[in-house]
Amino acid sequence: MRVCHSLDPVFDDPNLIAFGGLPAVMTLAERVGLHDLVDERVTVPGPAGANASVKVPAIVAGMIAGADSISDLDVLRHGGMGRVFTGLRSATTLGTHLRGYRFGHVRQLDAVAARLLVRLARVSPILAGAEHVAYVDVDDTVRETHGYRKQGAAYGYSRVKGLNAQLAIVSTPLSAPVIAATRLRKGNIDSGHGAARLIGDTLATLRRATTPGLVVVRADSAYFRHDVIAAATAGGARFSVTARMNKAVVRAIAGIDEAAWTTIRYRDAIYDQAEQRWISQAEVAEVPFTAFTSHRKAHHVTARLIVRRVKRLNPHTAKTQGELLPGYRYHPVFTNTTLAVVDAEAAHRDHAIIEAVIADLKDGPLAHAPSGKFTANAAWLALAAIAFNLTRAAARLASTSLGRARTATVRRTLIQVAGRIANQARRWRLHLPRRWHWQDELDTLYTAALGPPILATS
Repeated sequence: MRVCHSLDPVFDDPNLIAFGGLPAVMTLAERVGLHDLVDERVTVPGPAGANASVKVPAIVAGMIAGADSISDLDVLRHGGMGRVFTGLRSATTLGTHLRGYRFGHVRQLDAVAARLLVRLARVSPILAGAEHVAYVDVDDTVRETHGYRKQGAAYGYSRVKGLNAQLAIVSTPLSAPVIAATRLRKGNIDSGHGAARLIGDTLATLRRATTPGLVVVRADSAYFRHDVIAAATAGGARFSVTARMNKAVVRAIAGIDEAAWTTIRYRDAIYDQAEQRWISQAEVAEVPFTAFTSHRKAHHVTARLIVRRVKRLNPHTAKTQGELLPGYRYHPVFTNTTLAVVDAEAAHRDHAIIEAVIADLKDGPLAHAPSGKFTANAAWLALAAIAFNLTRAAARLASTSLGRARTATVRRTLIQVAGRIANQARRWRLHLPRRWHWQDELDTLYTAALGPPILATS
């Protein structure tokens, strides 16, 4: 492809907009009551908090359009955007609003995000399949920061200076993940700190949004703690948590009979038609196990220890897991699910889905921690979760395939579509490109977004 003419760019059209799909998404936000929720819940004091129901949606809209810093929020103020939206604010005004937040106001935003997710689940099938099984995944990530004036930034387990963002997501076998709860913490905090509260909030939100069947809370070894297990159990969920390789776990694995190991379909596995089995480098087995025996007896938890072992590529490497056979690496999972051992282990491995959500956030709003003030960054994270869920709900309304796509793909196909505003016969029209490849999906989204408002019940 070549440019066929010599072009002179002229920025002079007051009727063009760069984000032709954004009005549909923000109409969906209005339909589920984002503005009303902010009015009811957010009480930031002083001039910075004035018109919060205008400023919060403006920040969310900027994030949906691709803004990853406060100054980027000015991306909304161009061409005909003033004719499409009312209440546009400058980036400096929105930054002042964020810096007005305190811890309690961030928690108010968390309440808005949770209630908005509940309402989104009523208009978009973002939790399809939850009536059978739903997974709650918890993990944290470090957002690297630079400089000396970023409140809360410190060196943590990753040896990277930054802030720690903790997430809880909800997904089903039929639907892509949505963010149910977030917390921003200091960079040097323990990964599992506060996870029990986060899990409790997430399970409560899930049960307000739908009537789930089996709910499984999944986490890695940083969350192998009694309070995490207790929070999942108290919320009526099962748990599936990677166990730390402590001495008790090592002893339990060493006691597994060699005949108990079952070959599983793993990476590079080959199915042998003659023997009717998989030939693989991985095997699984299970053994009963009682965890947290160093706690008082009431806190002891007995469940299944499901272990996957994988042959080492170099069996002569130094032992790193106690006195176990050096020819294998062992991956134990502590769970009380009733799935067959192979299915339970495979389901736990799908916990990695949360890494895709973290990557999406870091490719978008969480590319930076944009303020020097900790609470402003915490509010930014909560708003990023709202923007993520709105984008996911809009994509799912547009089509099933886009409902599972990455945020960047949704933004490129449904949001960043050039349009022109025109008034014809006393009616405003948005002219979009002819032969746009995703025309049908965008048309479906607009039709769905313009439906009746959702009545508030939470």
